[in-house]
Amino acid sequence: MSDQPSSKKKKQIRVWTDGCFDMVHFGHANALRQAKAMGDWLCVGVHSDAEIAHNKGPPVFNEEERYKMVRAIKWVDEVIENAPYTTTLETMDDHGCEFCVHGDDITLTADGTDTYHIVKDAGRYKECKRTAGVSTTNLVGRMLLLTKSHFDKGVPISALDPAEVSGASSDASAKSPWTCVSHFLPTSQRIVQFSDGREPQPGDKIIYTAGAFDLFHVGFLDFLEKAKALGDYLIVGLHTDQIVNRYKGSNYPIMNLHERVLSVLACRYVDQVIIGAPYSVSQELIDQFKVDLVVHGNTPVMNDVNGEDPYRIPRKLGIFKTINSESTITTADIVARIIRNKLKFEERNRKKEKKEIAAYEALQRKSVSEQDA
Repeated sequence: MSDQPSSKKKKQIRVWTDGCFDMVHFGHANALRQAKAMGDWLCVGVHSDAEIAHNKGPPVFNEEERYKMVRAIKWVDEVIENAPYTTTLETMDDHGCEFCVHGDDITLTADGTDTYHIVKDAGRYKECKRTAGVSTTNLVGRMLLLTKSHFDKGVPISALDPAEVSGASSDASAKSPWTCVSHFLPTSQRIVQFSDGREPQPGDKIIYTAGAFDLFHVGFLDFLEKAKALGDYLIVGLHTDQIVNRYKGSNYPIMNLHERVLSVLACRYVDQVIIGAPYSVSQELIDQFKVDLVVHGNTPVMNDVNGEDPYRIPRKLGIFKTINSESTITTADIVARIIRNKLKFEERNRKKEKKEIAAYEALQRKSVSEQDA
């Protein structure tokens, strides 16, 4: 038998997954990471605004924003725009995909039909684990809380109406003092899964930026793409919830530090994240991470608690640069979209929950009848 390697080229396994990907968050990214691990090439179908509005309710982000956000997730190889809401064999075959991957939650059309029933019946469906503790519905709910003044910082959780905080953890210590929703706590394994672990190489130009990066959106994406283009290795410092609340106020941040870490790590332009970065960029930070350039967007910068400019040291060293991302969208804009359509989104959330409960109960009845047969 020959010891020579086989000349046959291994067949590429192409995987299909699809969804709305509205307000792309680390839960979406984790599902895409798991799907990519099942094959070699990941095709991601993204539904149009019209499809989402018909089957689910109004999307928060428009389709062009959602296409762009999904393309920026590091595990995505190809984005298919205007993908059908119900996954078909024809769609998968057109893109050479062997099977479809989706989370272990329920996804239904407007009439309550399982959107994956066709591929399930054909035996071309695989499941990945859904990331507990986050969903677009959950994030919309958090933003709707911003319209209630008694959720402002400073009001003790014990003083709130229990009906207003239903669904949050019963342990007050596990709640955010600003949003009053349960904290998501990632494991070290999950952070490693999201990080590619690449260290800067000798000679790499290292770029550093810091901020809240709350509700990761296309504005952040445009900024990080431009920041990465200035060098070879991009480090993002993420401020603690307390620091973010100091300079943003009200109920911000909407996503806690741990959630924001994974959202930023999923971006293909980011090489490393500093968790709980100091507000002021110190000489020690610059030296430790061998930073060549510190960048910030066009948004105003609040002074540190001591009244000093947080970028005074990099400015003095001549290594500070302001970047114009040319994007006008901000986290406040996303919140404004939700508040403008408050009743629509509340109705959307109610309908989604009602359909999912009905589908779950039907599955339970089917399971019991099959056991009795």
